[in-house]
Amino acid sequence: MRFVVVALVLLTLCVGLVWLSQRRLIYFPSRDVPEAELALPGAEEITFSTDDGLLLEGWFLPADAKLVTVAVFNGNAGNRGDRAEFGRALSDYGYGVLLFDYRGYGGSPGQPSEEGLVADGVAAVRYLSKRVDVEADKLVYFGESLGAGVAVATADSHPPAALILRSPFTSLSDVAGVHYPYLPTRVMLWDKYPNLVTVPKVHAPLLVIAGTTDRTVPVEQSVRLYDAANEPKELLLIRGADHNDHQLGSAPEIVRSIVEFIEAATSGMDSED
Repeated sequence: MRFVVVALVLLTLCVGLVWLSQRRLIYFPSRDVPEAELALPGAEEITFSTDDGLLLEGWFLPADAKLVTVAVFNGNAGNRGDRAEFGRALSDYGYGVLLFDYRGYGGSPGQPSEEGLVADGVAAVRYLSKRVDVEADKLVYFGESLGAGVAVATADSHPPAALILRSPFTSLSDVAGVHYPYLPTRVMLWDKYPNLVTVPKVHAPLLVIAGTTDRTVPVEQSVRLYDAANEPKELLLIRGADHNDHQLGSAPEIVRSIVEFIEAATSGMDSED
């Protein structure tokens, strides 16, 4: 009986420790941002404010005559510097690109949370909409992994011209349940990112990209999210790709697929204006 009591106490302490430090297990920011002229030559260093008074940092590359701008919602690791290659690839096709750091990432102040990151996403879109060199009705959102949750939530309140989700998950609880099956993650988690509930509210052309051997976000979750979304939509499965493989990042093939989707999704917009 004494052994059982001690075991229960230790288990409770472990669960309590995980509960208190859960955001450190979710968010993996890096503060080391490279120089813009080295990582993304030609990018403008910008800042914009959130509703709760934080000044976030980012890089902006203007669009050419296409006037389509892509807001990139990063995954849970690193900072905007890790997406520079992807940003340059989109810029090479003539698109405007915003790379920015959520609160607690890169040079941006604050601590990450679901509520905070969604507020950051809304602030980023609002910033772009006010720029004279951006067509507000030609904003495309690209959400990567955790950023897919931010992009979906932002799209719910601020509809984009098109939405691209790379390795999206149904909810953070579902992902946590895969990696921590013995913990009551649905009860413990503060941050939920209920994408499966939110995505049916979004009405924008959608592209879902996922790797078939993703060990972080199971491909089944990405497919479930795709199934729940509204038309028009496309599903692109990359055979043999894991979560952080170059095949899902800035590889020429994936960038071309993204560009083809954007072109199709925005092709009729000029004639409607």
